[in-house]
Amino acid sequence: MSSKSLNPSGQVTGYIAPRFNWMVVAFSGWMVGGIHLDAWAHHRIAETLETFFTPWHGVLYSGFLALAALLVGRTLAGVRTGLTWRQATPKGYELSLLGVALFMLGGVGDMLWHLAFGIEVNVEARLSPTHLLLALGGSLMVTGPVRAAGVQGQATLWPALISLAFLLSLLTFFSAYASPISDGQLAAGNRLLSEQTASLLEGKGVAAMLLQTLTLMGVVLFAVRRWRLPLGSITLLLGLSSLLTIAAHQDWFLLPAVLLTGFLGDAFYAWLGPAPGHLLSLQGFAFLLPVLFYVLYFLTLQLDGGLWWRVHLWAEATLMAGMASWLLSLLPLESGKSTAS
Repeated sequence: MSSKSLNPSGQVTGYIAPRFNWMVVAFSGWMVGGIHLDAWAHHRIAETLETFFTPWHGVLYSGFLALAALLVGRTLAGVRTGLTWRQATPKGYELSLLGVALFMLGGVGDMLWHLAFGIEVNVEARLSPTHLLLALGGSLMVTGPVRAAGVQGQATLWPALISLAFLLSLLTFFSAYASPISDGQLAAGNRLLSEQTASLLEGKGVAAMLLQTLTLMGVVLFAVRRWRLPLGSITLLLGLSSLLTIAAHQDWFLLPAVLLTGFLGDAFYAWLGPAPGHLLSLQGFAFLLPVLFYVLYFLTLQLDGGLWWRVHLWAEATLMAGMASWLLSLLPLESGKSTAS
């Protein structure tokens, strides 16, 4: 169904045809895919990236232009019929227009930053001020279908879930300097390190697990609190967001663990039925999902090439991830109001 209302003159305002949400999803995938393609280029051929004008930036910014043209063009079409900007903007997409402006500002700033200071590498590429501005603008743009689903309800859920997966992908992209997915070597292989180096890597690894658990479960619990999720939702959220990160870092051996976590997560969701009105089920689901993922993650590392973390560390870190997610589920968020009927 579509959302619409009439202004005093009888004109339709805020109308969203279903295909509009799907077009936003498609162009969002183009833009977010370009971001991860650029990350792949920085990892694989960073020494040759001496200019802002690269094919990878071309994919990223052409995706942005396509999405921006769709969002702004839809609003301008309504303005030309005599509506105000507020009336002509599709319901839920108001912040997406702000995201367009922020992304444009970040893009121009990024070009000037590169010309002035050169090309960022490693962690600094994630934390550049202009890149963070691009992250904020991009996040507001791609989450339009999420906000629209709050107006239109369950009928527009799949575009919203894909948009949440893109949001999660952006969050994990800009925190990839502390991620078990993008840096499996924190725990993999044989320990041939000094005690000081090993301790530093262990601390970074545990911190990365907790950071990514809160990022992942923040998005997942938002969806669980707000909607009755169809089968496959957890697999979609984990699989799509992780796929882009895995592709950028070429750690394909981790993909089966991610997908299996998604499949079992969907089974746990169907079994437990977590919802705002079922607190024990919600808390149990929040605890189990990250624990399941890290058990499969460490098992994958062990089978692939060995695991130098001792059982004390990886087991305790896995339980800590579950406890962090459980604590997150206790927060009395306003988004816990379900729209399920």
